[in-house]
Amino acid sequence: MHGKPEPTTGKALQVDPETFARNLARLMEEGGRAMAAYLKPREQGEIKVDVSEELADVTKTLGQVAEYWLSNPQRAVEAQSSLVKGYLDLWTATMKRMAGEPVAPAAAPARADRRFADAEWSENPFFDAVKQAYLVTTDWANRMVHDAKGLDEHTRHKAEFYVKQIAGALSPSNFVLTNPELLRETLSSNAENLVRGMKMLTEDIEEGGGELKIRQSDASKFEVGRNLALTPGKVVYENELFQLLQYAPTTETTLEIPVLIVPPWINKFYVLDLTPEKSLIKWMVDRGLTVFVISWVNPDAALANKGFEDYMREGVFAALDEVAIAAGEPRVHAVGYCVGGTLLAAALGYMAAKGDERIASATLLATQVDFTYAGDLKVFVDEEQLKTLERKMKQQGFMEASRMAAAFNMLRANDLIWPYIVNNYLRGKAPFPFDLLYWNSDSTRLPAANHSFYLRNCYLENRLSKGKMTIGDVRIDLSKVKLPVYQLATREDHIAPAKSVFLGSRFFGGPVKFVLTGSGHIAGVVNHPGKTKYQYWTGGEAKKGELATWLKKAKEHPGSWWPDWFEWIEKLDATRVPARQPGGGKLAPIEDAPGRYVKVRA
Repeated sequence: MHGKPEPTTGKALQVDPETFARNLARLMEEGGRAMAAYLKPREQGEIKVDVSEELADVTKTLGQVAEYWLSNPQRAVEAQSSLVKGYLDLWTATMKRMAGEPVAPAAAPARADRRFADAEWSENPFFDAVKQAYLVTTDWANRMVHDAKGLDEHTRHKAEFYVKQIAGALSPSNFVLTNPELLRETLSSNAENLVRGMKMLTEDIEEGGGELKIRQSDASKFEVGRNLALTPGKVVYENELFQLLQYAPTTETTLEIPVLIVPPWINKFYVLDLTPEKSLIKWMVDRGLTVFVISWVNPDAALANKGFEDYMREGVFAALDEVAIAAGEPRVHAVGYCVGGTLLAAALGYMAAKGDERIASATLLATQVDFTYAGDLKVFVDEEQLKTLERKMKQQGFMEASRMAAAFNMLRANDLIWPYIVNNYLRGKAPFPFDLLYWNSDSTRLPAANHSFYLRNCYLENRLSKGKMTIGDVRIDLSKVKLPVYQLATREDHIAPAKSVFLGSRFFGGPVKFVLTGSGHIAGVVNHPGKTKYQYWTGGEAKKGELATWLKKAKEHPGSWWPDWFEWIEKLDATRVPARQPGGGKLAPIEDAPGRYVKVRA
């Protein structure tokens, strides 16, 4: 091991040199296949090699940080001295430890950091030093960004995000020779783990059409309509943008006002109907609600010019028309999730301006209408980056599903990227089947016109909450929306941060019930009462002040927010009618739920 300490496993590792050498040869062979899978679509012109603009933005942003420190000799010395001091402290601590003296570490990972959970990261002096050197360096890099003066807020945000991504990629836990757990496994299996991992890497590059599509779950164990999205129902209407699903009742009577769910168009609706044990849709049906759901199409270039207004008119408004026919009731309780909620909120503003009262109440789940505190997704949105994205979308008519999926995964890279890189391709172990992560990888394309409008009007210019968004001939003013709103935020949300959702409450003109739930963007929403997981908070007025102040006075409740929402719906109107069958005898069912559109993979 050339002077490296032996791994402290309790027994010597037995390495078979012949088997090890044979596996290294197999590893090189599999590596060649992986490289071929990567290069083939590029050589054939199916994928254009175009990473220069993304790298240019990273270089430019971090260059502005470096310019601050290097433009002044005193600051440059200060920056270098800070890093050197960290390394000297580490060297001193390491020497004392090797001499047998008790000493506190120069740097320690956060308690929640699972990358360094293996005991050898602390017990083995070599790996402990590697770990601490990494932590000292990343802490220094973060301080360089934080302490750089003169950066505008967006540039600083980008710099912090890029440093976080680079630090995540360079973690010693991601490499065989600097990760004690990987090293033990490689030696004990005579590198068989690396051969398996390289084979999986090849398969995942082929699955991604030349791009690495990291498998987060065992996809072979799931199929929409077979063991996902199982709630019985029918497709009762469709156009080129969506299919309308109506679910079969399980109760003799239902509330008179039906529910229409508007899911996000950036991923698929069945996150609300994963399995019977997790399904919000099934739970609603079992409570005696007539439930309709919009299932957005997975668009191709033919829908490139379908914009935000089209999604409102040919999506939300068309669905309202058909729900009225099928249910025999002109009003609905509308439920919007994520960007589906943003679209619903804009539609509410439009309807308020036109005197359209078909929506009796609105429920906004993890939905932003103000984007001041929109989190790390704002890193990807500025004028320069948008022009680049719009040019690429114009060429093909849509934004690739893989690009959006990668952006979401980068928000939690240490949870959604690097653990799978290590587990899949270095340990050679297939991930466990997990329905939520299967759904997460089942992403959709985004029409160029709609996505451009959304990014510009919401993330870049924040026009919706300011009353400056215009759809058709109507300026959207949320203060004219007087109907009751149930607004749910999730406490650990990295896509629609709770602080951002809370701020959005104040822009509506009617009563808003703000509720905060535990966990994140998905698990906080998809939290069946039968699981008794997490908790939620209810409180008073959410139209002023800060979230932290609101939370101090809020009441904590154990379990799921779902029953609280249903109680809110019943209080608005508890009138019941005989249960309605899909189509209501007026719309002929087209096919069984979940329909064709949701099964189209990108």
